[in-house]
Amino acid sequence: MAEQFPETPDVEPLSRTQILIAMGVTAVMLLLVAKVWLRFDSAVTLLPLKWSAVAILEGLGLGVLITLASSIVYRVWGTYRRSADYYLQLVLKPLIWLDVIWLGLLPGLSEELLFRGVMLPAFGLDTIGVALSSLCFGVLHLSTPKQWSYVIWATIVGAGLGVSALITGNLLVPIVAHIFTNLISSCLWKWDDYRKQQPT
Repeated sequence: MAEQFPETPDVEPLSRTQILIAMGVTAVMLLLVAKVWLRFDSAVTLLPLKWSAVAILEGLGLGVLITLASSIVYRVWGTYRRSADYYLQLVLKPLIWLDVIWLGLLPGLSEELLFRGVMLPAFGLDTIGVALSSLCFGVLHLSTPKQWSYVIWATIVGAGLGVSALITGNLLVPIVAHIFTNLISSCLWKWDDYRKQQPT
């Protein structure tokens, strides 16, 4: 059974408009950081983004694996479950179903461009590069100090996305995986929340 959202959250709940604006502003800021990084560090080359049906299928497959793994971790790790419930309640509760599309696209595109597209090649297309870019990705998901378990899981997911970028040499794979994971997990959470609101 999911833990209840605290009566007095550490972060004041936002409205739908505030969340959508925050998502948009965050996406633009991440894209600007990526652009500035590429502009001023001539040694960094953006990881290639190559369109192909195979890359899309690989991204979808990875997205399914991440979603299944997240579901298992959610069930077996109570601290993560409470952290995820807190974060998702804060972000998803005010949003309507159509907003979930933006929740998939904006972070999926902007975060992957920065963390796997620019940061991974900058730190090195190797284990150290994956580790450092994934750790930065995890820290991005820290909303309060109590959310450390969410940061750990985001770091692990970031590592999986980074490895997929290394193996395929194609930024499209982690982008598709990230978007798909966000869409599916958001829809599942919204559906579960909707069911709980229905009279029994």
